[in-house]
Amino acid sequence: MSEDNDAVELDDDAETEAVDAAVEEEADTTEEPTADADASTESADAETNDADAEADADAEEPSPFDDDVMPDDDADLLIPVEDYLSAGVHIGTQQKTKDMERFIHRVRDDGLYVLDVSTTDGRIRTAADFLANYDPEQILVTSSRQYGRFPAEKFADAVGARARTGRFIPGTLTNPDYAGYIEPDVVVVTDPIGDAQAVKEAITVGIPVIAMCDSNNQLSNVDLVIPTNNKGRRALSVVYWLLANETLDRRGADTVFALEDFEDEL
Repeated sequence: MSEDNDAVELDDDAETEAVDAAVEEEADTTEEPTADADASTESADAETNDADAEADADAEEPSPFDDDVMPDDDADLLIPVEDYLSAGVHIGTQQKTKDMERFIHRVRDDGLYVLDVSTTDGRIRTAADFLANYDPEQILVTSSRQYGRFPAEKFADAVGARARTGRFIPGTLTNPDYAGYIEPDVVVVTDPIGDAQAVKEAITVGIPVIAMCDSNNQLSNVDLVIPTNNKGRRALSVVYWLLANETLDRRGADTVFALEDFEDEL
């Protein structure tokens, strides 16, 4: 691996830690009431009228998640929005590209960009429609990113595709003399940055690229974008799981996989 690639890996590791921390912080934001708070509440209830007491009783607990993640709160999603949030699918990086602006819903106070979950959901369906048109063995999925390797391989197993995870060997798509040479009709990549070699070779031989793209990705060589946190373990598991099931559904298959099948044990 070149020094430039080593630098990218170090930057990616730092970015991954920041994103994972944000996901864990959201999951841990629900606080237990204290004894002082209970006493204060009882005193306040005694002083309020019946209408206020009824309103207090009906008040909902605040969501532990950052739930402002899409323009339409009533969007029809493949899974409940809470499942997307708990996996951190919506959490982007602290950088954004002009290419990715249209997929970003807003920016948080901590500087992390929030991806539009409804667009992510819709693009998973679109990608499944696209992939269902190809012979399974002519689909190639790649992931150099560590957290994407297991779900990418599971996706390949589920839909009958081929997987190349870890370092993508130069010439895999372009050098017929290489023993591992293959000729897929479409490539699915986990991250256009980490999987840059696969994207470059796909463009060279003229095959379409489906890419899972975070807020910091460039899209010049991507044909179909699935906007998502592409650094988090749980986020990648959820997206690959949904993409597999939706692709199988388009083919008329009866097989349905559980999310647990796509989650690698730490």
